[in-house]
Amino acid sequence: MKNRAIRLLVIEDEQYDVRRIRNTLKPFEQRIHIHDVVATGQAALDRIRENEKFYDVIIMDFHIAGGLNGENLIRQIKAIDPLVQIIVVTKMTINITDFEFANRLIEAGAMWYCTKYPVDIEEFIYQPTDFILSILNAYEKRYLEQARIRTEQRLQYTINEQIDSMPIIGISPVISKLREQISQCARTDTTVLILGASGTGKELVAKHIHLQSSRRHEKFVPINCGSIPENLIESELFGFEKGSFTGADKSKLGMFELADRGTIFLDEIGELPPHAQVKLLRVLQEGEIQKIGQTGRLQVNTRVIAATNSDLLQNVEKKKFREDLFYRLNVLTINVPTVRERREDIAPLIRHFFSYYAERNMLKIPDISAGALKHLENFSWPGNVRQMQNVVQRLLLTTNTEISETDVQDAIGGTTSGHKQHDVEYNWDPANIQNWRQMERQLRKSYFEFVRRHSNSDAETARKLGLAPPNYYRMCKEIGIK
Repeated sequence: MKNRAIRLLVIEDEQYDVRRIRNTLKPFEQRIHIHDVVATGQAALDRIRENEKFYDVIIMDFHIAGGLNGENLIRQIKAIDPLVQIIVVTKMTINITDFEFANRLIEAGAMWYCTKYPVDIEEFIYQPTDFILSILNAYEKRYLEQARIRTEQRLQYTINEQIDSMPIIGISPVISKLREQISQCARTDTTVLILGASGTGKELVAKHIHLQSSRRHEKFVPINCGSIPENLIESELFGFEKGSFTGADKSKLGMFELADRGTIFLDEIGELPPHAQVKLLRVLQEGEIQKIGQTGRLQVNTRVIAATNSDLLQNVEKKKFREDLFYRLNVLTINVPTVRERREDIAPLIRHFFSYYAERNMLKIPDISAGALKHLENFSWPGNVRQMQNVVQRLLLTTNTEISETDVQDAIGGTTSGHKQHDVEYNWDPANIQNWRQMERQLRKSYFEFVRRHSNSDAETARKLGLAPPNYYRMCKEIGIK
């Protein structure tokens, strides 16, 4: 587009003025080409429709014969081709500071206007330098508008690809309702609280809200409040200034700054310690954060989506969660259903995960016997969709031919399933006695794994064990538990 001549359509009913326009443009005829000349507004509209998106710039007289002229003609032209740029020339004797006339033209869709030279000047229609520059600027504006639209289309295509790559699978009424709630939340910019059991896909719901919202071109920043040690949560969320404490050799951006103009997803919000709850409340109320070591406050424009699998109201009653923060978060609420509440979605989910993980691992999808499929459909799935993903991956990686019901039972048995799991019984061998340190490590690992099987999250496991989360994570690392 940059290398070709600028294509003009001239709308002018006076042949004398057409000649003056040609004379003005003659030194630039290699760069600016008058492609067509019409004398009426209707003829111009017909020509623009016949040559869709062909003309770059239109030069039109404000008053022409035929009744269709002026601002009405400008609006109809822009309705056909919104990107075409319009320059108006007029015989009206107006003062150059007549802003009302200029504003009317701009509101109608024109880019620029000028008043014709007196009729005794045959060489030019208007001051040539200004006239040529206005055409070049109009063409540049059209080019930039086209580039902007192409960029937006590519971005939207990328966003649609992201949405397609992580679909919300299901045909059940509760999933249809969930999709409607996501669309409703995406149309607003307010805080959303997502409730649901562990493994139901709360982060997936948050991503869909973000990708369908007006913030979709900005960052989506997820953070698990239960996985960050209590003494670090404030610096992770809000950042700190250089020199604010020992070891702060450089400033750090917090998650709220990183998510500015975008969305922050606070998972396991119920695990947020009290001092961080106070600061989060201020962000929601005032849109301000205060970094550690900073005297002033910093404005951020970040949408908050929070999620929890715990009963926040119960935590409020127990004084573990601030009541005012709860009501700030609980503006819009989405309840994500468990697999037990959407049993008709089990078969579509299983098919989807088989296809997804087979493609990622370059594996062929094995046949599934009727008994195996029935067992998968009848299973309670206490770990919800996350557990289903794990079972499908295990079946793909351990089965080469047809998947039998026994294969399914073995795969489910190796997960934290709804089948009763017995506590570990030790049959100690007197001929193979280990020292206490080795035995202590084994006992600790077995017991930690047992408690994890009966908890919804690592944060809940730490709470049941009576350990602070940092100590729990350190001990897990020591005994080799991820």
